[in-house]
Amino acid sequence: MSGEKDYLNLVELLRYRSQHQSNCTAYTFLTDGDASVSVTYQELDLQARAIAANLQSKRVSIALLVYPYDGGLEFIAAFFGCLYAKVIAVPCHPPRNRHASNDLAARLTSSQAKIVLTTKNLKSKLKNQLGTLAPLEWLTTDEPYSNTDWREPNISGDTLAFLQYTSGSTGVPKGVMITHDCVLHNQKILQLAFCHTEKSIGVGWLPLFHDMGLIGNVLQSLYVGMPCIFLSPIAFVQKPVLWLQAISRYGATTSGAPNFAYELLCDHVTPAQKQNLDLSSWDVAFTGAEPVRVETMERFVKAFASCGFRSEAFYPCYGMAEATLLISGGEKTTLPVIKYVEKAALEKNQVITVDSYREGVKSLVSCGKSWLSDTIAIANPHSLTQCQDNQVGEIWVSSCGIGKGYWNLTEQTNHTFQASFPDNPQLGCFLRTGDLGFLADGELFIVGRQYDVLVFWGFNHYPQHIEQTVEQCHPALKPNCGAAFSVEVDGEEKLVIVQELERNYRHILAKDIAETVRWAVFDQHLIDIYAIALLKPGNIPKTSSGKIQRQTCKQKYLDGSLNILSQWRLQTSSNLTSLINRYLNPLTHAKRYLTFTKGSLRRWLFLIHRSD
Repeated sequence: MSGEKDYLNLVELLRYRSQHQSNCTAYTFLTDGDASVSVTYQELDLQARAIAANLQSKRVSIALLVYPYDGGLEFIAAFFGCLYAKVIAVPCHPPRNRHASNDLAARLTSSQAKIVLTTKNLKSKLKNQLGTLAPLEWLTTDEPYSNTDWREPNISGDTLAFLQYTSGSTGVPKGVMITHDCVLHNQKILQLAFCHTEKSIGVGWLPLFHDMGLIGNVLQSLYVGMPCIFLSPIAFVQKPVLWLQAISRYGATTSGAPNFAYELLCDHVTPAQKQNLDLSSWDVAFTGAEPVRVETMERFVKAFASCGFRSEAFYPCYGMAEATLLISGGEKTTLPVIKYVEKAALEKNQVITVDSYREGVKSLVSCGKSWLSDTIAIANPHSLTQCQDNQVGEIWVSSCGIGKGYWNLTEQTNHTFQASFPDNPQLGCFLRTGDLGFLADGELFIVGRQYDVLVFWGFNHYPQHIEQTVEQCHPALKPNCGAAFSVEVDGEEKLVIVQELERNYRHILAKDIAETVRWAVFDQHLIDIYAIALLKPGNIPKTSSGKIQRQTCKQKYLDGSLNILSQWRLQTSSNLTSLINRYLNPLTHAKRYLTFTKGSLRRWLFLIHRSD
């Protein structure tokens, strides 16, 4: 009963489960405490048919789905109701703040949806926010259904199932057109990569409107025929141990999240709570959606080894909305592959590996390989030629699971989804991911975002590397909550750091930690900081999956709309000469100079030589 059967579409998949596993629990949602609510495959099929019948009577083609974070089962029923009615679903996150409200309004305008599916309690709030934008119909799916006369539509593999909006980490969110074939191809990859069977058990807290939650948890569980247990992302953030308690309680085999979630567990799960956790069943702890850090994995293994967690359970992977979800992943039974590369070479888009970590070296975690007939290529984004192994370039992907383009955005679709190598056209079309990386021994390593790369004194710098240096240099700075970007000052690009504070350091001033941060960044990256802005916890712009929105942060910094607690700014001009005088002058900075690393000095001499 696993995903070995070839399904024509997602409707056929759920209908099959409802007939062959009718009384088996499909999904369980954990409410407060130990309480839970569940739905069987047969119950879900009946709910989907009833919702679909109501949609068919309204003769709509696109529907906005907006459900509260604790309305997981209601969202799943509404999503399948759209599929059963051959209505294009547009999953959205609930508007909990002004940014989310603006994003919801933008998705409504972009998708041209004419109906909103939601709950009775959320309807009035949404009407106030969206009612003035366009004439809308409303369907509250948690009320009794007035129409159950469902007519099964004609659905093929290339029928558009839903619009999956991009995270917005690098710009305005765009709706990726996902067909039934796209989803089913990606589901087969997920099953192979994770070695799932109907005996596997999933646990997740990721938002269901996001690709990792919807495709990685909801649809993969349905595809394989295995149970999946959910809890609200709000519940996880408020009490992180709930995630591990659910894994322990249900004996989950698969669960995962972005890097920050594992850090959160290390910070907040107490020794007393660990005594009641059994994580020995957890054999796929996937991590993706943001840079995977060696330090985080090592810290987590050390913190939870006593609970039965094994290091080989970590499963770094890589994916994106434009590819439906998964692009690459490793072998489940092997430890994550780690490479140590010279930072100076990386700044010139070259890869020079060393045997172990030391000063001037960056540790990178492999995100595995492609699966089935999919192809990953590394391209020079300027010459559009294929890079050799161990050479940094833009990651291009060819796969049957690639989305069909951006909804109503022809120019952006052609640029992103129709890339090819002019000197090798037989390779076909590729998706340009916008991510930078390299291949080594068939393994994919992610370096950073192409459009986030910073250039100072002719060197490339990846903002996530700078952000990691900043957050580690002072205990007041909150991990995974900083943004590094450049602004133009007097015709030159200057580095700005925007960083959240830990709650118990909220009264610290930027000027009090400026020297510490400046020296750390100079020592590791040979850059002088122009400005440091400190924010309250929870104020750094992030996507729904926890990615830092650097471009949004930069724009808010420039237009003065960031909620800044304290700010420091360089008052004097900064050039190569002034930097040498500041950081390398033994008379004025004897203490700093004496502790200055030989590795940093060598790199500075190289930089001076290059600038001549």
